[in-house]
Amino acid sequence: MSYLNFFKKKLSHFERARNKKEVIERIVSNPYQHNNDVVNLHRLDPNNVGDFYCAPHHYFDELKGKALDLFDYKNNDDSVRDNWHKTICDNALIIGGGGLLNRPGFNMHMNMLEKLSQTDKKIVFWGVGHNSKSSKLYGKQIKYNITPSNYGLVGVRDYGRTEEWVPCVSCMHPIFDTSFDETREIGIVFHQKTLRNKKVISKFSDFESIANNSTFEAMVEFIASSNIVLTDSYHAMYWAILFNKKVMVFPNSTKFYDFKYQPVISTFSNYKDDLNKLQSYDGVLEECRTVNNAFAEKAFNYLNL
Repeated sequence: MSYLNFFKKKLSHFERARNKKEVIERIVSNPYQHNNDVVNLHRLDPNNVGDFYCAPHHYFDELKGKALDLFDYKNNDDSVRDNWHKTICDNALIIGGGGLLNRPGFNMHMNMLEKLSQTDKKIVFWGVGHNSKSSKLYGKQIKYNITPSNYGLVGVRDYGRTEEWVPCVSCMHPIFDTSFDETREIGIVFHQKTLRNKKVISKFSDFESIANNSTFEAMVEFIASSNIVLTDSYHAMYWAILFNKKVMVFPNSTKFYDFKYQPVISTFSNYKDDLNKLQSYDGVLEECRTVNNAFAEKAFNYLNL
């Protein structure tokens, strides 16, 4: 990298950091917080199908067209940041879904929401979960970096907590009603970074694979046409379980440990020894949809939609 490109990259980093701080300070210092309508705030990233489809605005008519990207707050375009500020100040908020809790990249958002929770702002968390990269916390009880009791309604995708369990709302997508023929015994769904790791991939060279940044339709079809799914992607795990598949995960975050229906957790080195432990679960799709529909009714009543 040339010195000029290095300087430009550093300058862009500092500019984004300044933008983030400035727009959030404007929001929390604004005494005029309203609930005129509602907006679904999540990671609205079409290049990450898990993040993109884990939000309720895709599935409920009451929320159609009412979405905002969490990362617009650091956009270099002043008008985008101004819209982010105005939209949040003017409307009630639905946060989620996704692994937004205990994740440094979303700490500023959570701190902002903690302050807004002390106002009349109506805030709903829908299908969020913890997502710490610290391996010391894998499988441990995680204390959230928000205070759930501060909010009007909280549904988390992590099971077995005092908060209401609400699994990822992507289960509502009609694609899960589609029947697919199984064409392979084992399918691999890895993050792009994992697929670039030659040492790791050499262990799975006998199997077909797909990257988690593929299109939603391609990724779901690949999962549904596999009997066994091995993955390091949360949503690949989740969607495979919805399709009644046997699932093994290679964890890269705490998020894999608290789903109600546990996959087999393994390592790249020892996965073959764990293949005989795999199981599938019946009725998960129907249960997850029932839970989300019930939560939607509560959320829409609370938000007066």
